[in-house]
Amino acid sequence: MTSTPRPSGLDPEIAARLKRTPDGLLPAIAQQYDTGEVLMLGWMDDEALHRTLTTGRCTYWSRSRQEYWVKGDTSGHFQWVKSVALDCDADTVLVKVDQVGAACHTGDRTCFDADVLLKDAGTGVPADGQ
Repeated sequence: MTSTPRPSGLDPEIAARLKRTPDGLLPAIAQQYDTGEVLMLGWMDDEALHRTLTTGRCTYWSRSRQEYWVKGDTSGHFQWVKSVALDCDADTVLVKVDQVGAACHTGDRTCFDADVLLKDAGTGVPADGQ
């Protein structure tokens, strides 16, 4: 991929707002729509975002395989799109989905289950207030 977006069916007004990485991608966070559970992070270019917006299924760009992939086509663990939003900087997409089965390629429900670096840290304020 290059820094110039490839031709796609994405609405030009939306495309003009996006702030992509040098390789033309946006991080896309998939979140369970009803619980708020963060499921995974994938990457989208303009065409992947267009497909996600128009098909109702999450389409990502595989950086390792250099091809599009639709979540669930191989695994059967579909992501049905409920809403799509840009963050305030227009450099990240939040896709709220109804996840069927595991979101992670390891078979876990979420990609953020296995390697917790800090758990229940509280408020971060010492008990003595100092």
